[in-house]
Amino acid sequence: MWAWLANRVLRNRIAILIAVAACTALLGYKATQVQMNYKHGGLLPKTDSAYVEYERFLRTFSEDGNVMVVGTQGEQLYTPKNFGAWYALGNDLRSIHGVDSIFSEAHLYELVRDDSLKRFTVQQVMRGAPKDQAEMDSILAHVRALPFYDGLLFNDSTKASLMMVFVNAKLFDTDERQGVVAKVEERVARFGADTGMPVHVSGLPWIRVKSTQLVKGEMPLFMGLSLALCGLLLLLFFRSWRVMWICLGVVAISVIWSFGAMALLGYKITILQSVIAPLVIVTGVPNCVFLINAYHYEFVRHGNKIKSLQRVISRIGAAAFMTNATTAVGFTTFCFTSSDTLKEFGWVATIGIMVLWALSMLLIPILFSFMPAPKSRHLSHLDRHWLDRAVEWIVAVSKQRRPLIYSITTFLTVLAFIGIFRMKDESRIVDDLPEDNPVLTDLRFFESNFKGVMPLEILVDTRKKGGALTDPTLKRIVKLEDTLDTYPEFSKAISIADAVKFTKQAFYGGNPEKYALLNSTDKAFIMPYLEGAQGKEGMARSFIDSTRQTTRVTVQMADVGTTRMEGLLDRLRMQVDSIFDPAKYIVTFTGTSVVFLKGSSYLVDNLITSLFWAVIIIVGLMALLFNSFRILVVALIPNMIPLLFTAGLMGFFHIPIKPSTMLVFGIALGIAVDNAIHFLARYRLELKLTGNDLQKSVDLATREVSVGIIYTSVVLLAGFSLFGFSHFGGIRALGILTTITLLVAMLTNLLVLPALLLSLNKRIMSKAFQEPLLEILDEEEDIELMELKLDRPTASPDAPEGDEMEQR
Repeated sequence: MWAWLANRVLRNRIAILIAVAACTALLGYKATQVQMNYKHGGLLPKTDSAYVEYERFLRTFSEDGNVMVVGTQGEQLYTPKNFGAWYALGNDLRSIHGVDSIFSEAHLYELVRDDSLKRFTVQQVMRGAPKDQAEMDSILAHVRALPFYDGLLFNDSTKASLMMVFVNAKLFDTDERQGVVAKVEERVARFGADTGMPVHVSGLPWIRVKSTQLVKGEMPLFMGLSLALCGLLLLLFFRSWRVMWICLGVVAISVIWSFGAMALLGYKITILQSVIAPLVIVTGVPNCVFLINAYHYEFVRHGNKIKSLQRVISRIGAAAFMTNATTAVGFTTFCFTSSDTLKEFGWVATIGIMVLWALSMLLIPILFSFMPAPKSRHLSHLDRHWLDRAVEWIVAVSKQRRPLIYSITTFLTVLAFIGIFRMKDESRIVDDLPEDNPVLTDLRFFESNFKGVMPLEILVDTRKKGGALTDPTLKRIVKLEDTLDTYPEFSKAISIADAVKFTKQAFYGGNPEKYALLNSTDKAFIMPYLEGAQGKEGMARSFIDSTRQTTRVTVQMADVGTTRMEGLLDRLRMQVDSIFDPAKYIVTFTGTSVVFLKGSSYLVDNLITSLFWAVIIIVGLMALLFNSFRILVVALIPNMIPLLFTAGLMGFFHIPIKPSTMLVFGIALGIAVDNAIHFLARYRLELKLTGNDLQKSVDLATREVSVGIIYTSVVLLAGFSLFGFSHFGGIRALGILTTITLLVAMLTNLLVLPALLLSLNKRIMSKAFQEPLLEILDEEEDIELMELKLDRPTASPDAPEGDEMEQR
């Protein structure tokens, strides 16, 4: 089949180039339509109970986490000039399209009793900037006499003040939010410059926008760096600008097709999707090295360019497919999780890698067929004396130092297991941002002065209509708020009970001592006023549903991490159950904080499952290739050790288990196992050529494969190490840990695998291994599969075109 395909490719070069160009133009156009994902979450499946509860909450109360907060601190705020500037800041922010309302000490409201209409009216406490200090002091005294706002908009003990900026949720799920945030940022900075006061901005909308901006900034940067680094390595390997530009062109087209596929599938760019481009580039360049090495080696054998290109396809197509397939498996398993985020990443990465295989198999032979035959300087990379010495060292060590190899490997494996038992599962909402990022600095300000900005909602379902406003329920809610107040991680809670207290205070002329729940005497006088406020403008509508059966208790919390948060919620659950009888009430924890906690845990569980299936699928593919259980075990040992080693490092260096670090294992396994496939395929071929001389076959296979493994590993290590310079902690961890894993995998496949084959010798040999279900090498001939010869062969000018490789 591959010989037939090779003939068709080279006979239809022009048609294939036109088809590829047309597809590239179409997919390139579609790629320009790929949008950023501005929605938060996407980790939980829609059938998950936490997701269902969150959606029910949004349907009932319409909003969660749609507040940006602006904060400042200092006594100097309470001067006519600065407080007037604070007032003007709020008014200007409210005028920005996308901002729904403003809430601050300068923009707060109170209830005023209207006896003529028997109702309460809502009035602004401050209708204009203070003209002098006396008026300022009067406003401040008025604000401090409203306990409803204490701890919510100001912290009297730290002299911190907070402004809530409520934004339009639908607009903030579009690209328009960038403009809104830019205007807010500019106006807030102007306030700081005019007053000389420190200003901080945070809140989920703000954090999401700033994170997205970092993604948009890093994506083209890392794409460019990946191309530049891989181009430099190609230039060093082949010493040819032509080779470099052809390879970079192939991977660039593959990137375009990947993003075009993303657009066709309706996917958007997330932090995870942003690594697709450099990932395709880094994994694609070894493909090109693979094919061009094979082409150059074939050419020096007989000097026939077209014949060499035909053999590149016919003899290497299946091997290239299998190695790309095993790499893709590391991503494909993500597609079978229930997380939309992982599914999308898995599909796009899988498509990108397999498209890269197809394009490289088509374009590299076709493009080189139009080029002049390689010159001597283009083939000089086959003379690699420095690598000869490295390969000789590898051969000598694997033959003569096997006890040392086993001792070191065993010691490191035991050490890795110790580290694994020290691993912890931990994620934070702002985990990916660098510690010195202003977003984190501002978040710490709000956590220090207002205990956080991450929303946590507690829904209380009374199981009966009107139950939310009954005295027993209100008293239990107050008890719940008192309980929440004992936690340093939670801000002041706001609920329907506080609205009732606020109403009572208003009825008694704003007396702060009357800020309490209604007693039977109060109800007789206040109920007529409350009935007048039951319409659309009733204050209670923010806290109860239309049937008054369900109410909410809103609290903000610090970004304490998933481990600590899980413990907090478990402890709070026991206290809640003691306050609200589970037989009479249904109390649910929801909000962005809970959804993130559940989503992170769910994602880690799914990644562990996907890693399991990645191992199973890769084992299945290798079973087709080698048809021997004993060989499979030998092949897996050097490829599982790197995963254990990396997991152990994570434990010792306190790198937590989280989605970004769990991604490493499936990706690295899929890439690293390629080395074992190349080695064992070559080993099996050498067995046939040497008449089943096991020791000689291992020796020859090690010499043949080592250089190819080193070359491709250098590209992969250099490419993935680039991610270590990302501003995102998750991507940085992905890059560093994958680099370490692949480095260890290179060493284990070069040293441990040959050592095991030599030690076990005939005990692992079987007839089934020598007669595989699926062949990836033309085992009737001594052919070169990617690996570079240690001694440069010379072309015989008298050799006929059909001259085959010399027999041993």
